[in-house]
Amino acid sequence: MAIIADKDTRMIIQGITGREAVTFTRDLLDYGSKVVGGITPGKGGWEVHGVPVYDCVRQITKNERVDASIISVPPAFVRGAAFEALDNGIKLLVIVTERIPRRDVVDIITHGHKLGSRIIGPNSLGLICPHKTKLGMIGGRAEDVKRAYSPGNIGIISRSGGMTTEIANLLTLNGLGQSTCISVGGDPIIGSTFVDLIPLFQADPETHGVVIFCEPGGTAEEDLAEYVKANKVAKPIVAFVAGRFADSMSGVRFGHAAVMVEGNRGTTRGKVQAFLEAGILVAEDFSAIPQLLTQNMPTH
Repeated sequence: MAIIADKDTRMIIQGITGREAVTFTRDLLDYGSKVVGGITPGKGGWEVHGVPVYDCVRQITKNERVDASIISVPPAFVRGAAFEALDNGIKLLVIVTERIPRRDVVDIITHGHKLGSRIIGPNSLGLICPHKTKLGMIGGRAEDVKRAYSPGNIGIISRSGGMTTEIANLLTLNGLGQSTCISVGGDPIIGSTFVDLIPLFQADPETHGVVIFCEPGGTAEEDLAEYVKANKVAKPIVAFVAGRFADSMSGVRFGHAAVMVEGNRGTTRGKVQAFLEAGILVAEDFSAIPQLLTQNMPTH
């Protein structure tokens, strides 16, 4: 069973005429995602791969159901695009743009929470429910997605967009299909964290285990460990913590904007320790993830 989105999810793309969006629109259509329209102010009446383009969100939502919006506009315009989508009743935003001003991100998340909407990102490649739908750039071309992702019972939550696909491919090669795979985004402030998403997987009867991909910096992993302990989460969670070399390089910034290690805060050593204390399984090697899952999932 998919969480957040499924085969019936109807989506629009804000910024659809941009170079990046034109490419992933084609990929979404090829995969079977229901893209019902795109938005670029001043370009209403255009088409992108047969998808009609409108000047504003309201021109679509007043006539048909829209469940989700993928936002791919320059950083300075994300806040306006997100508010427009939220104020027109769209309940799921996937923000692929990165380097958005932090104050704008906080405003978007606060407004979305007030309206009961879910936000994935920013700096997210999106999410995919294998063989059902995908939102965003995750996995790339449809034929590549179909090879890497397969339907099944494992959820994936990853701070790295690219590693979402690497994990799915590893699981697929080992006969473990996926329920929903989510690239949460690599920025310091994001709309949906591990703690926000784990309860959804725990409540899904068709998800039997979850893999999370972690990086140095921030406290998302420590927050998850506290949540798991406090709520006695039953389904197995397997974590792979990348970048352990970062513990010896305090104050150094790595690839993602969120990857900043300051003293002991956000160290990979601290994250691993927190996971172990919470009963979260830690894969010492990337290749060990499938075995840890199969050894710890209940038989059905």
